[in-house]
Amino acid sequence: MVRAPNWVGDAVMSVAAFRELRGLFPHAQITVVSKPGTADIFRDADFVDDVLVYERHGLSSVWPQVREWRQQRFDLAFLFQNAFEAALVSFLARVPARAGYDTERRGFLLTHPVPVPSWKNERHEIFYYLNLVAELERRLFGTASKETSEPSFELAVSAEQKREARELLAAQNADAEKPLVLLCPGSVNSRAKRWPADRYAALADQLAATGATVALIGSPSELEVSNQVKKLARHAPVLLTGKTSVAEVTALISVADLLITNDTGPAHIGAAVGTPTLVIFGPTNPLTTRPYGPAGQIIRQPPDCAPCMLRDCPIDHRCMTAITPEEVFQSARGLIGRHAEVAV
Repeated sequence: MVRAPNWVGDAVMSVAAFRELRGLFPHAQITVVSKPGTADIFRDADFVDDVLVYERHGLSSVWPQVREWRQQRFDLAFLFQNAFEAALVSFLARVPARAGYDTERRGFLLTHPVPVPSWKNERHEIFYYLNLVAELERRLFGTASKETSEPSFELAVSAEQKREARELLAAQNADAEKPLVLLCPGSVNSRAKRWPADRYAALADQLAATGATVALIGSPSELEVSNQVKKLARHAPVLLTGKTSVAEVTALISVADLLITNDTGPAHIGAAVGTPTLVIFGPTNPLTTRPYGPAGQIIRQPPDCAPCMLRDCPIDHRCMTAITPEEVFQSARGLIGRHAEVAV
């Protein structure tokens, strides 16, 4: 059993480690335990066998989960998720082997507690998850092959899923002959990561003027900021925010010509499905959370206070307001052009 990270972006960044774990246990029955939205990342994955959705509603959710895990009779609980509760559930479920990082004072609940690496804030998050697999391999088999392998983080999207994504766009009267640019102006867990709505609106107008179809994506909790962008734009973009599941938005990103987003989950999905992805960075650290791989590019104008990692800016949000729509537009044009050359 593998407890997946809770956030979509973190789940995508754990994909490479999932693949290495499958390589370590090629004949095992691997079940992912995941929150409802994040579970979509793993439903069609070739590196897991089953997905068990964990809908948490406070502490009352713990005992049903414990009973479920006991019924499954797991041999190993492998915890990518760092919370105390994940270790507690595996302990109470009497899973014989329990491996995870020694965080949240939960080490005594684990049979294989792994210390958090000293380089955690200096390397990409993808290696944080890979390191956990490498430590397990070292302790169980005395080898460490996973430390030298190149991360394989790609997410596959089926032809059927892509067809359904195009049908969804057609239902919104989007012209299939035009380039498709997706904008994600929200972020679920941090207002400080949001590039201002008026900047996104100005960018949407510039992109629309080139003949592109511009669509807004995001979760239901990001609908307010998407509505602001749509209201401020002269050429109203297609509003898909809150209308898609994680699986559907993944398929949409896979058929897009370009994704422009804040540092949030879709940024990592874009990189994993190979869509040109431009990420606007402000308070967060691109060294650890930028989209991994060649599809991702970041744009950043950091002041002295960045990265602060705060969820709300206590001053004037200068890390984000320093980035202009024209600057993002010029980078976007270059990415669309390169993507068109590759497609040809």
